[in-house]
Amino acid sequence: MLRDSPEPLFVLATDTTENIVYVGQSDQHPGLYRPALFVTNEETHWLRGDLRLEAGEEARYQARIRYHQRLEEATLRQTTEGLYMVFDRPQKSIASGQFVAWYADEELIGSGVIHK
Repeated sequence: MLRDSPEPLFVLATDTTENIVYVGQSDQHPGLYRPALFVTNEETHWLRGDLRLEAGEEARYQARIRYHQRLEEATLRQTTEGLYMVFDRPQKSIASGQFVAWYADEELIGSGVIHK
């Protein structure tokens, strides 16, 4: 247990099987950043059905995972299991249960619940 950490600690991951919580020191720890996320097919919502991706297709969009976050460039890749979103720049603190939304020229194209 760390009692006198010079900077705040942030949860990076948990292992519920082994009862372990992995932490990183500072809000800039590299472990807080992820290059990609995944949304299951059941949790993917296309507002523009004409732009829906089929398995094996990909497209470039802008996306955000927080309400006031600026839009970030990303590539969406549809697989049979779901939708992968790979950001041009790693994103901080992506968490399961959050929503991601993707846009084209500020038009909302789709959204989904982040699975991992």
